[in-house]
Amino acid sequence: MSRNVVVNAGLPRYIQNISIGPHLLRADEPTDSGGNDAGPNPYELLLAALGTCTSMTVRMYAERKQWHLQGVQVSLAHSRIHAEDCVECDTKKGMIDQIEMEIVLVGDLSEEQRRRLLEVANQCPVHRTLVSEIQIQTKLALTKTNVPESVTRDSSG
Repeated sequence: MSRNVVVNAGLPRYIQNISIGPHLLRADEPTDSGGNDAGPNPYELLLAALGTCTSMTVRMYAERKQWHLQGVQVSLAHSRIHAEDCVECDTKKGMIDQIEMEIVLVGDLSEEQRRRLLEVANQCPVHRTLVSEIQIQTKLALTKTNVPESVTRDSSG
């Protein structure tokens, strides 16, 4: 079951305090973007999510198959490229996001096992989410400082 992620803006400037169940993380922008570099930036967190999911998915699959996978290292980079430079992309104008992912598989694995693990890596849940149609529903939450007076009177009486 997925836990709620709560992000609170901190001080100074762009520092974000993230809580996920019992876990606490911090995000920030690098100094050249006006932050304090007190944590990874949002794109780095996105890459970390994809990399960890990829590594875990590959590990789980290899364990189920009882293959001799000793380790997995996933290196990722994000960039923006011109759409016309992307042969496989549907978008042909403007800029698109590109994630480059390189996977190192450590262990006594055949070429066929390595090929299969690469296929499995591209099927991790976060990867599937990123390449699928995504709908994000955003709304403002009512707090005690921004609840209209009529709402507080109607609900109390």
